[in-house]
Amino acid sequence: MRRRARARGRSVVRGAAALLLCGSLAGLMVAATLYPLVAAPGLVIGAAGPGAAALPGYLVTYEPPQASRIFAADGKTQLATFYDQFRTDVPLADISPNMQNAIVAAEDRDFYHHHGVDLRGVVRAFVKDRGGGARQGASTLTMQYVRMVREAAATSPQSIVAASRDTLSRKVTEMRYALEVEKRLSKGAILERYLNLAPFGNNAYGVDAASAVYFHTSPRTLTVGQAALLAGMVKAPSGFNPATADGYPRAVQRRRYVVDAMVKTGAISQAEADRALAEPVPRHISAPANGCLASAAKQSGFFCDYFYRWWLSQPAFGTNSWQREQRLRDGGYRIVTTMDLETTRSAYRRIGERISTRNPDALMLAAVEPGTGHVLALAANRRFGIDDSAHPVNELSSDPAKRAAGVRGNRPYTVNPIITGGGQVAGYQAGSTFKLFTLVAALEKGLPLRTTITAGRRARTHYVVDPGSPAACPGTHFYCPGNAGESEAGRYTMWSAFGHSVNTYFVPLEERVGAQNVVDVAKRFGIQFRAPSDAAIADDSRAARQWGAFTLGVSASTPLDVAGAYATLAADGRQCAPTPVATITSPNGTTIATAPDCHQATTPDVARAALDAARCPVGDKAQLGSCGGRGTAPQAHRVVGHPVFGKTGTADDQRTAALVLGTASLVVAGYLADPDWPRTNRHMSHAVVNPAVWNTVADVMRGRPEVPFPRPGTVTSTAEGAASDVHRRSPTPGTAGRRNWNLAGPAPAGAVHQTWS
Repeated sequence: MRRRARARGRSVVRGAAALLLCGSLAGLMVAATLYPLVAAPGLVIGAAGPGAAALPGYLVTYEPPQASRIFAADGKTQLATFYDQFRTDVPLADISPNMQNAIVAAEDRDFYHHHGVDLRGVVRAFVKDRGGGARQGASTLTMQYVRMVREAAATSPQSIVAASRDTLSRKVTEMRYALEVEKRLSKGAILERYLNLAPFGNNAYGVDAASAVYFHTSPRTLTVGQAALLAGMVKAPSGFNPATADGYPRAVQRRRYVVDAMVKTGAISQAEADRALAEPVPRHISAPANGCLASAAKQSGFFCDYFYRWWLSQPAFGTNSWQREQRLRDGGYRIVTTMDLETTRSAYRRIGERISTRNPDALMLAAVEPGTGHVLALAANRRFGIDDSAHPVNELSSDPAKRAAGVRGNRPYTVNPIITGGGQVAGYQAGSTFKLFTLVAALEKGLPLRTTITAGRRARTHYVVDPGSPAACPGTHFYCPGNAGESEAGRYTMWSAFGHSVNTYFVPLEERVGAQNVVDVAKRFGIQFRAPSDAAIADDSRAARQWGAFTLGVSASTPLDVAGAYATLAADGRQCAPTPVATITSPNGTTIATAPDCHQATTPDVARAALDAARCPVGDKAQLGSCGGRGTAPQAHRVVGHPVFGKTGTADDQRTAALVLGTASLVVAGYLADPDWPRTNRHMSHAVVNPAVWNTVADVMRGRPEVPFPRPGTVTSTAEGAASDVHRRSPTPGTAGRRNWNLAGPAPAGAVHQTWS
């Protein structure tokens, strides 16, 4: 017996000597690392070798990639998750002791008794490896942590290979670094970082993600059986994957091994072990959702996509879109958006009452909060998603050319930004909603709201058009628009003309104040000129001078553009760029400033005066003037039951229909258009879009106290000497009743537009 003991002792000594010899042959660094451990096992020597001081800083400061989570405005309802690695770091206090005990039992039972390197394990592994047995890892949790960080932080092919290749040099480097890590970090800090960094398979990184993916719970509540299963997977996540046919029995067996190890370490009793082994092992795993497609069921797909595009446009998050996306996917941000659940649900419900998802016409609503630019809702009769190319559901495009070519349209599924614009979506004509910008420009020029114009059935202007265009006065090359009906001819003020949407009032008014100034107001109010042809005119003041039809809404825009523009009035002229974000919080709890991007687009007095006129189209009463009868959407005020303002718009032979409606705290703009074929030959109906808009506003405002609009100043409403009566001669006899063509100025050849209201 003594002989065998002596033999075992000699074997151990020989093994240790051989290990030291190999270390010496590998270089002084290896010997310097291992010698202190052999000489004084269990002690941390201050000078563990000349390389110890060269510990890379990232080994103690490395922060692994974390998923960013997107929430609704309530801060509770999660809308989406963005990640490259599905991970969220959690403090050790939020990780069940069961999980802490399980990982120690599975990977390093002496974790709390060594200082980074387990000498006995190293010697044992070396001896068995030399004897031809199964290879022994002998890696402590600290060494494993070092390896995981080195692999994760590697930035070149060479460093990746060096961090992962199974070589003696790598082992020695890990030992050396592990010794130094243990000097700088506590055992609890190492264990916390390990559990947050480790991969658990099925795209789950870190214990928080693993708890959610495998058990739909948090790491705080993991049972012994759950913790043992997860701890067992770290060694080989793919091999011990319970969601696969081969991995399931291996995962069950591996869990048994971990549970037995927990009994041996004293972490649990045998009775607890028996109960743990009776717990079910999940066979069906829910893959973590990633990006906006997963948020479609929450009616937040279009909003999520708008947020994503907004994020990629922000220089604060990187110098280019790739860097910004990586920061979103790796930064671990908690982002509370501005999406209001009540407003969004109402918008979708009201849209669904009017039109189906398969209709080629798209009913699109955008809601904005005045004074902040917070986007409260984006909704449409579309499902945010991608059509299955193998088994397509989408109908063929409504565009005849595309339909003939077999191209499918954007219904019922689409991921195009049809509500907000961007990419290939320039927008749609909003019709007479653009008369607001002429109204503001006139007020800024000193013309009061009581400025009168005798509007004829057609208005001859000095804007030059093609002599052969139906928009030209007969026999001339001058732009000569008309109204929706002959009965609209008469004498109007800004109040009554805006309320009745009189083209032959606003085109002459635009000519008087300068079309280029009207375009400038639109820019200041947040209108985006996405169509290249529109942008070319808007950016050229000389060309803009001839854009006579601009006031009639021939420029492409989106519901979000117009909602934001009209919200400027309710904010006393303060224009705030639409934003989908309320707060952004980093993983360390730091809140990133997200102040509204606002500027004073016009004076408060001008804004209040313009808003006073904008009460006329929607059935409300102006405070300082007369609306001259019912407006174009008089039911709006009665339905909402609050002070309201807004405007209707119908453009291009009724190819689009729009209504924008606002209160002091909410503005909703709705468009009815065909995203596949904006030049559609179908007529859009206000009977579809108008109720969807005013019912949405009514839903949100119900139960809220009425907030009156500020009284406009008398200077912009009744200024003496600025209210001259402008007379325009009637059109050429016999021309009344022609369509009211409204394209004037530099425009694509053959483009002819008509605006009704």
